[in-house]
Amino acid sequence: MRQLVWPRTVRALLEVQTSARPDALYALAVDAGEGDGQAANSIRFAALAQYCDQVATLLLGQGLQPGDTVSLVMPNGLNTLRLLLGAMHGGWCVNPVNLLSSTEQMRYVLDHSDCKLVIVSSDWAERVQAVLATLTRPVGLLVCSPDMDADDSLLGALLPTPTPAPKPDAMALLMYTSGTTGVPKGVVLTQSNLAANAMAISAEHRLGARDRVLAVLPLYHINAFAVTMLAPLAHGGSLAMPPKFSAACFWQQAVQAQCTWINVVPTMISYLLEGAAPEGETLGQIRFCRSASAALPPAHLQAFEKRFGIGVIETMGLTETVAPSFSNPYDPQLRKLGAVGKASGCEACVIDADLGPVPDGSTGEIAIRGPQVMQGYYKNPDATRASFTPDGWLRTGDLGHRDADGFFFVTGRIKELIIKGGENIAPREIDEVLLRHPSVRDAAATGMPDMHYGQEILACIVLREGCTADEAALRAFCTEHLGRYKSPKVFHFVADLPRGPSGKVQRLKLLDWVAQTT
Repeated sequence: MRQLVWPRTVRALLEVQTSARPDALYALAVDAGEGDGQAANSIRFAALAQYCDQVATLLLGQGLQPGDTVSLVMPNGLNTLRLLLGAMHGGWCVNPVNLLSSTEQMRYVLDHSDCKLVIVSSDWAERVQAVLATLTRPVGLLVCSPDMDADDSLLGALLPTPTPAPKPDAMALLMYTSGTTGVPKGVVLTQSNLAANAMAISAEHRLGARDRVLAVLPLYHINAFAVTMLAPLAHGGSLAMPPKFSAACFWQQAVQAQCTWINVVPTMISYLLEGAAPEGETLGQIRFCRSASAALPPAHLQAFEKRFGIGVIETMGLTETVAPSFSNPYDPQLRKLGAVGKASGCEACVIDADLGPVPDGSTGEIAIRGPQVMQGYYKNPDATRASFTPDGWLRTGDLGHRDADGFFFVTGRIKELIIKGGENIAPREIDEVLLRHPSVRDAAATGMPDMHYGQEILACIVLREGCTADEAALRAFCTEHLGRYKSPKVFHFVADLPRGPSGKVQRLKLLDWVAQTT
């Protein structure tokens, strides 16, 4: 019996689609919704392969050789898409830089990454040039529009240059974590890491050539990079890409672009719940909503499904695992509310402080092993060593448990635990109770110093528009549902919460942020 050989590089994924369906649509730019992508604002698979070879010409012309790193400081756009894919196709390593970075964070990333070239959009060029001037090594700079139809797209009429196929273990992506507990760490992901996860995502969500995703997340984040950009290369589907997320335009874009699924983070779900609801029948083509990158409060999941009539598949992953490593099942009746799902494309377990397995139902640290797990942290052997168990399991830093059916539940981050009087309290438990209050749109709890208990509980509250709730009412609500010990001591009302690019609340920065805003 012949054994199937799966594509093990980004280039191999594209070659499968180019051979099978060269004229099929891969990517479509949308604003308020475009047509079927016949114009210059679309990319088809055969054209994408040619664009990739043009990117090789561009990079070789700048003195870069396959294996070198090229950084991109660019917002979403079809040109950004083809530069990222073209570089990886030719064997270069891409480093998409977080546009929410501070100047100092950006300087660290561009310096630490050893990039030879930065491709930057015009609105970022001056800032990036100033950063590069402070580095001790020369780094090239090219200014380029994120949009394909602009005059400064760089590729223009460049002749394609074929390059040798990259090896599966070649470094393909260097993506830096948000650095909430110190300087950012560069996650090294190989060609085979990326290809394996693209295949796993496609299989998990039963995606095929007729499926199209609305790509509203930024490509400098692992979720968009892996799920909306790479997964369609595995299943032959397509993506519709607006310039950025807009709650006001979201449903119109999804419907007019004929999307069959949407990929969002919990913050976006919160904003969509606050916005206008389209007529239910207009959303019938959308098979499911995929939520990722941060925990989705069960109350928001239920409200979204009820209001829009679209089932939510909750997932979870890390930059270190090319985004998703857990997913709820495709079948709605098999999903579990509050669970991040079962292991997807990998193995997962729960371990104790001694790195040994714990029984189902017991809380510990979630660990992952599989083909999408990172090679390590760039130029940081100590952090790499600390992140793996001796037998090769990646320590996620997430606290949680597995139930008897194999579903994983995450209760918080080890570093975010509130330790009050010696008792561990998961902030997420407090968040979820507060979100059940009818006046609360968003909430986040964290620990604050206390001379008696070591730590007390501070809760930041975002109220729904037009709603009111005072501290006494919220304290009574929390006492009823959490008990007095776990109820926040201080309630702080804010207009919004500080979040990273993935939509996760930056809980470890919450206390300092509150001090700065009061």
